[in-house]
Amino acid sequence: MEINGVPLHPLVVHAAVVLTPVAGLVAVGYAVPSWRDRLRWPLVVLAVLAAAAVWVAYLSGENLRTDRFGAVTGTLADRIADHETWAKRLRIGASVFAVVALAAAWFHSRTGAPRAVLTLLTVVAGLVTLVLVVLTGDAGAQATWRID
Repeated sequence: MEINGVPLHPLVVHAAVVLTPVAGLVAVGYAVPSWRDRLRWPLVVLAVLAAAAVWVAYLSGENLRTDRFGAVTGTLADRIADHETWAKRLRIGASVFAVVALAAAWFHSRTGAPRAVLTLLTVVAGLVTLVLVVLTGDAGAQATWRID
């Protein structure tokens, strides 16, 4: 799919690249007890939007690879495959992060171990997703811009 002649993938990637790190940072802030009440719903909204953006970017990337890069071989093909591998991991990570954020918000009023575990899982999922979006983006940039 294209918008005004530009493939959809490079356009929607920007949403994933912005929303996912912001959601990851909000997850870290969620660990601060005095911020938890205020960050609960922004965290859920950001995590779900980030996961949706990652999925749209992933699916549009699959379409782009098939339409424009299906016959590519050599180093470029290897770089695209590396980017795709990281994108698959990011898709799973962002989805898990969104589910964990929803669970943390749903069980927000709990105390003790359940709340501590959900908070820890939220922070870890946010940080993992943050790392995955950086690695995926770097692999995509290497495929797109590296010339050698």
